[in-house]
Amino acid sequence: METLTPSDYQSLAELRYRIRRFLRFSEEAARKAGIEARQHQLLLALKGLPPQQRPNIGVLAERLQLRHHSTVELANRLARGGFVRRQRDSQDGREVLLSLTAKGEKLLRSLSLDHRAELRTAGPALMAALAAVLRKPRPGKSAAGRSAQV
Repeated sequence: METLTPSDYQSLAELRYRIRRFLRFSEEAARKAGIEARQHQLLLALKGLPPQQRPNIGVLAERLQLRHHSTVELANRLARGGFVRRQRDSQDGREVLLSLTAKGEKLLRSLSLDHRAELRTAGPALMAALAAVLRKPRPGKSAAGRSAQV
């Protein structure tokens, strides 16, 4: 059984702290832009979908790790705000596809530029924290004597 050292716990705590700081920045940036953090996440997930994935509620719910009905409500609020457009699929009228409007594109671009700038500042500390958690055991140490890889 692998053991965890005080240093391992400190590394994990530091990583969670760095992630949480970035998430807090993201939440505040969305709020200042006039939307909820989850709405920003949906806009980003929609814009950043891999080309082979259809921009429907089911796919977005999976990408956001939300329940289907929560994703429907987020999409509805974004549509009411003029940030996304909902349209029925021409081949399967039961499926609703989402797309960004010009207003949604503009807002997402602004938020994304802010996030990229923040990551340029906070990224090195975040990467260092991640590296500390993922560090490889020193050569010659047995599984029982090394820090756990988390």
